[in-house]
Amino acid sequence: MKHIPYIFIIAFGFGVLWRSFFDLGFYFSIFLLALAAILLGIAALSRHSKSIIISVVVLGVGLGVLRFDFADLNKGNLLLEAQINRHIEVIGVVIDEPDIRETNTKLTVLLESVGGSDVSEKMLIHGASHPEFKYGDRISISGELMKPSGFVADDGDYFAYDKFLGKDDIFYQMVFPEAILMSRGHGNFVKRTLFSVKNKFLESVEKIIPDPQSSLLGGLVVGAKQSLGEELQDDFRATGIIHIVVLSGYNVTIVAEALMRTFSFLPQAFGMALGSSAIVLFALMTGASATIVRASIMALLVIVARATGRTYAITRALFIAGFIMVLHNPKILIFDASFQLSFLATLGLIYLAPKIEKYFKFVPTRLQLREFAVATVATQIFVLPLLLYQVGELSLVSLPVNLLVLIVVPITMLIGFLTGVVGLLSVGLSLPFAFISYALLTYQLTIVDFFARLPFASVQIDNFPFIFVIVLYAFYGLLIWKLNKPK
Repeated sequence: MKHIPYIFIIAFGFGVLWRSFFDLGFYFSIFLLALAAILLGIAALSRHSKSIIISVVVLGVGLGVLRFDFADLNKGNLLLEAQINRHIEVIGVVIDEPDIRETNTKLTVLLESVGGSDVSEKMLIHGASHPEFKYGDRISISGELMKPSGFVADDGDYFAYDKFLGKDDIFYQMVFPEAILMSRGHGNFVKRTLFSVKNKFLESVEKIIPDPQSSLLGGLVVGAKQSLGEELQDDFRATGIIHIVVLSGYNVTIVAEALMRTFSFLPQAFGMALGSSAIVLFALMTGASATIVRASIMALLVIVARATGRTYAITRALFIAGFIMVLHNPKILIFDASFQLSFLATLGLIYLAPKIEKYFKFVPTRLQLREFAVATVATQIFVLPLLLYQVGELSLVSLPVNLLVLIVVPITMLIGFLTGVVGLLSVGLSLPFAFISYALLTYQLTIVDFFARLPFASVQIDNFPFIFVIVLYAFYGLLIWKLNKPK
């Protein structure tokens, strides 16, 4: 009966999963909960273990469906719904850091009024890069109000863009509207301060280190990958190293592992403290968004698991953390790739990495090469089915590129961080750090460029069947159970 909590959490997740695709109405969840109550009563009388398990499964599924039902109640604003495909004027506050791309900037705005009427609804703006707006700006916007919709991507796969935005309760958008700054300094004071610190750090780096090295450093230290440019990002994807500059759990989990290994020469308590502090600092400097907070929690669990060796205790913590995150926002289970990748990468590092380490004795231990190889293989094995389904690109040079790049990522992050911070005080004092950072960053860019130019660097796998994803992860689950089964 000790597995009952795990059974409940998995059943709850299945309920959320089911409801993400099928809506049988609110009364379906009520029916499941009523059935669970009857089954629990029968189980209490019979005290039969199978009856208890069945009742817990039905209860978990019912609560999962019900939680998604409540999350799905907010589908928009009646006032805004009446204005769809019309030209309107609205006023709102930028509530997230601007997502700056090569050709446009995306702003998430919390609307305050529409045509003089008060509202409180999120909207996404696809706007020009100039004028520049920032978090906390109150702006007046004039344009055509639209609802996001799914579309077919260049590779032929359908992307449910409306569902992707819906997970963050964004149901409206405007494309290249007229926007005028009204005032600044609104929004959350803590987030405004964190974003300001981040931007000052990036400005300091850009003054000292040229592009594209400065852009790569911004991606490594604070996740500012957009300035890398599409072509360079494509090279990073083709070589399987994009995770180091993306705000996702894949990135943070790998960095956590690298940091822990880097501090392994210290007493365990100090190593854990420094590794954990680095992850917290990374989360704060990136603005502590929901995405990075979830990824950081997963990464911290990895540090504790690998340092203490208490896999079962960490398993409980991982399942509880995942359960709380899904309970808070059930839409992330299906529509948030970052959550999925962080959870899977964490599973790979906790369960698979220790079991396959013995097969990497041919890799030297100098510079932590063996540890990086094991971590890279373990995480990539666990995220591969999902990545093939979502992206459809398989990097054939990922392992050598990750080995060659990851060995210098921790020291690059440290020296790069010092470059930016010292540069805020004095450009002259930061030059020694800048020279080292530039050399390390150039090395990484050279490795990526060399391997990306190889004709076999990556292969495209279009329309990877979802059933294959399910089968592969079922196999992974069986493999984990076999590897960790008491002998």
